[in-house]
Amino acid sequence: MQIIKELKKIPDLSLALGFFDGVHKGHQAVIKNAVDFAKNNGLKSAVVTFSNHPHCYFYDVPPKYILTSDERAKHIASLEIDYLIELDFESISGLTAEDYLKDVLVRNFMPQAITTGWNHNFGYKKSGNVKFLADNSRKFNYEYFEIPPQKDGNVTISSTVIRNYLSKGEIQKANSMLGFNFSISGKVVKGKQLGRTIGFPTVNLIYPTELIELPFGVYAVRVKIEGQLFKGVTNFGIRPTVSDSKLATLETFIVDFNQDVYEKMIEVEFLKMIRSEKKFPSLDALKNQIDKDIKEIV
Repeated sequence: MQIIKELKKIPDLSLALGFFDGVHKGHQAVIKNAVDFAKNNGLKSAVVTFSNHPHCYFYDVPPKYILTSDERAKHIASLEIDYLIELDFESISGLTAEDYLKDVLVRNFMPQAITTGWNHNFGYKKSGNVKFLADNSRKFNYEYFEIPPQKDGNVTISSTVIRNYLSKGEIQKANSMLGFNFSISGKVVKGKQLGRTIGFPTVNLIYPTELIELPFGVYAVRVKIEGQLFKGVTNFGIRPTVSDSKLATLETFIVDFNQDVYEKMIEVEFLKMIRSEKKFPSLDALKNQIDKDIKEIV
């Protein structure tokens, strides 16, 4: 997959439109339709999206995404898209729906097909929607596909619902809608090595500030290191028993693992929340609780 960060002419594409935060099962259905049309018609496929969510521009709020930009690109690439086109939202925010369709999408990509979700809207003051795209398909000579709501049980899958689940620690519900495990990736950083003093050495990651924040607590996780998978327990919080810091840390004890992984890239996949973070009366009480936490996963 080629990542493109500025407008350029790439004709005869099958486009999937949306921000795709999370690349959840609903987004996957939209992207898969664009890819399938391209493959069936000898074309290339592309996701057209933005580098930052429009809400960040309109409401001047920091992002709270489900995926970092790198992870979003990785998941989109896994769906066999040929191009990921990330536009600067500010530069086109004043365009009407008609101008965006005509001067951005049609002029640059001459789409043979456009696929969106059922609730897609675009253009100044959300002047464009699925009906607008359908009504203009003949005029601009493209096929339009509206993907209906995707369900998880009786609940419509959406990034908003997934963020709400994650913010409450309902990891399994979020993962079910994502179609993969919510995860944090990064380079292992040095901590204060307090875990070693109580027999539970940990690997530490920096929690990305642009991601939705999980509740402080202890989680069953799966850790991916150089292609290998390990069971683990992650504490995300301020470690009130051993520290008076107000800065949250992400510390993971990996079961049956004693290698030095400082400065190496790892991925921590969250499986379920075991308990909320709490302050214990002593280190022995903390050690006993960690033993119980580990028994939850082995």
